[in-house]
Amino acid sequence: MSPRIPGFDYRRVTVADGVALSTAVGGNPDGSPVVLLHGFPQTHLMWRHVAARLAADHTVICPDLRGYGASDKPAETAGGPGSSGGPGGPGGSAYAKRTMAADVVALARELGYERFALAGHDRGALVAFRAGLDHPGAVTHLACLDVLPTLDMWDVMHGVSAAVGFHLYLMAQPPGLPEEMIAAAPDAFFGHFLDIWSGGPDTFPADVRAAYLAASRAAVPSIVADYRASAGVDVEHDGADREAGNLLRMPVAVLQQDWGAALGFDAAARWRAWAPDLRHATVSCGHFMAEEAPDEVAAALRGLLARTPAATTA
Repeated sequence: MSPRIPGFDYRRVTVADGVALSTAVGGNPDGSPVVLLHGFPQTHLMWRHVAARLAADHTVICPDLRGYGASDKPAETAGGPGSSGGPGGPGGSAYAKRTMAADVVALARELGYERFALAGHDRGALVAFRAGLDHPGAVTHLACLDVLPTLDMWDVMHGVSAAVGFHLYLMAQPPGLPEEMIAAAPDAFFGHFLDIWSGGPDTFPADVRAAYLAASRAAVPSIVADYRASAGVDVEHDGADREAGNLLRMPVAVLQQDWGAALGFDAAARWRAWAPDLRHATVSCGHFMAEEAPDEVAAALRGLLARTPAATTA
């Protein structure tokens, strides 16, 4: 049996036609709700330490994103009218961050919450970012861990430094080749990122690492579709918001490794262009900071939740 977050109740929650999210819910039922979204190549389990630290004061909701873990994995769909897409053509709308963000809002509503705080890591942070822009009336506070918004990510990826993001370009290609290549050696592919992005070999207990690899192995097409969308329809959505001057109006916290300077750009400035009420901090650990530095992450989230949210926006 796959490991679980101790003390949390597990349920499947329908969020769209044919899509249910496997979700762990726990903590203080009288506390304000906090939704935590995982990254790649992980599941909701990445939040196990932070969730335990927040549980005394908050209702903590940890879903597997659509296409990941035990959640449903709908087939990739065309990007829709006007979607030019990246090198592989339109990014699928089934895995557009707009679609995945709507899942999160529907999930919270099904659990009885119209407004909630939202934190995401890596891919989950991109979903959280989109939820903050699309659903400002629902998201009271927003935290994004170790990622740049999609539009900025592609803007800063150039030259030899872009080699660190080879997987972004691989999974942006047309359906077929990326899926075949990754499925031929899934544990080597996904394990590569668990190894090189972590701060050390003790980041993941054996059972958690095995759970991440098994979940990713079973989700190759949907994981690729998620990344393909970020080279297509997600870029269009971010670009439209930038052109319209849309901003994140809620309190925002961003935690990152100190990789901005190393890659030659100012990560905090990139985020500040989207979030006027921003607190940006670096964390001395690897990419998987919720597992490597849970005390720091939990403290940052508590600090975020203590800030006064913006007035409800339609």
